[in-house]
Amino acid sequence: VQLVESGGGLVQAGGSLRLSCAASGVVLGINAMGWYRQAPGKERELVAVITSGGRTDYADSVRGRFTISSSDAKTTVYLQMNSLKPEDTAVYYCNADVVVGLAGSSSDYWGQGTQVTVSS
Repeated sequence: VQLVESGGGLVQAGGSLRLSCAASGVVLGINAMGWYRQAPGKERELVAVITSGGRTDYADSVRGRFTISSSDAKTTVYLQMNSLKPEDTAVYYCNADVVVGLAGSSSDYWGQGTQVTVSS
């Protein structure tokens, strides 16, 4: 399974960016996909997650500004980021909880990360 992210970059405060993450090599399905971020000197934190059933959840710090969505095939996930703030600056990682066994067992996969920098 490979996760390929795109869409990061440099933007001014108040601006918008859209991140994409495409999963390939998935055979049995995906339980959920999400976005995490890690700023320098800080731990990686959950930003947003979407389940295969379409349920979403967000970190309090981004709720109302960010929107997570997925493709019809559930193998691509997007993160629309609006009203960006300097504190959103971080490397953003895509994560997928992929079904790997017929009994429903799953494994976590990660993308390589994409840098988002918000200038003040």
